[in-house]
Amino acid sequence: MRIEDLRTPAALVDANVLERNAAAMAERARRLGVRLRPHVKTHKTLEAARLQVRGHFGGIAVSTLAEAAFFGAGGFRDITYAVPIGPSKLGEALQLTARLDRLNLLVDHPEAAAAVEAASRDQGLRPSVLLKVDCGAHRAGVDPSREESIAFAARLAASKNLDFRGILTHAGQAYRCRTADEIRTVAAHERDVMTAFAAHLAAAGVTIDEVSIGSTPTLAVAEDLKGITEVRPGNYVFFDACQVAIGSCTLDDVAFSVLVRVIGRYPERSELLVDGGALALSKDPGPTHVDPAFGFGVVLTAAGERLPGLRVVSLSQEHGLLRSATPLAQGAFRIGSLLRIVPNHSCLAAALFDRYAVIRSGQVFDEWRPVRGW
Repeated sequence: MRIEDLRTPAALVDANVLERNAAAMAERARRLGVRLRPHVKTHKTLEAARLQVRGHFGGIAVSTLAEAAFFGAGGFRDITYAVPIGPSKLGEALQLTARLDRLNLLVDHPEAAAAVEAASRDQGLRPSVLLKVDCGAHRAGVDPSREESIAFAARLAASKNLDFRGILTHAGQAYRCRTADEIRTVAAHERDVMTAFAAHLAAAGVTIDEVSIGSTPTLAVAEDLKGITEVRPGNYVFFDACQVAIGSCTLDDVAFSVLVRVIGRYPERSELLVDGGALALSKDPGPTHVDPAFGFGVVLTAAGERLPGLRVVSLSQEHGLLRSATPLAQGAFRIGSLLRIVPNHSCLAAALFDRYAVIRSGQVFDEWRPVRGW
């Protein structure tokens, strides 16, 4: 099938680029001496995940229990549920624990840990647990500089109902960087925070096996990961407009785009209307700290060449409004013509589709179905 035959909006995955990205990160992890546990929430498909773990130990990270069940049924046996566990999800999580070789659960509060302990004791299970650490993103995790955090880790390690594996963090603040050099600083900080905390735990008599870090930006530029055991990048398999803007990759590294058609043309305003809105691209504002007028993605031709004069300036549910910096040339962008948009955040945009058209050299050769739900 040609991409011209697809119903729009359509999610496109360039298999050549995806395979190159997966291989590059796998090699980077090997070179840095860490295990690669890719975060598969970006694409939520068995096909891409199998490419990501090739040559590594096979563990993955997920963001939902629906993903954990789906990938577990697909043959993945070592999974980290990379969201702090809530009591309402413990029943389902422990059912999965019993079926998998390992399901790592995250905690960052004593109440959550107590709930996991109680439920595990009642069911005769001993789930794997990781302590979430805040290395500067300030979204979740314990403060590694506080004595209470060391005491909490010691309590987890002493529990007869928990298999305390170690510590985990995510340097989400890397997405607020403007350059690759700024990301390198965050990457070094992420490593240093975690290795220092691990050393403090060891001094307190708390032994851990895992020191896990994440974030595509930091892993794309990290130069030394001494003291780290595993890494959990996810977005790198697709990349997106935000990653390009902050210096994690180039536009040629982006494997995911949304195919749209021009459904309105307004030369008097130098604007185009396309049939891909917020339900195809998401409303992630993107790297506004780099460019306040960045818009909702990068506009490409159907063949994948950048159109720098066009910006996605607004989105409604099913409509996208593009504005040209120069007058629209007569005959250009005719009604029905195809464009591709690289979304600001590919993880969010991909999650809006129930299927991806997988392409090589502009031809559709496969269809992948991501898992949906929570």
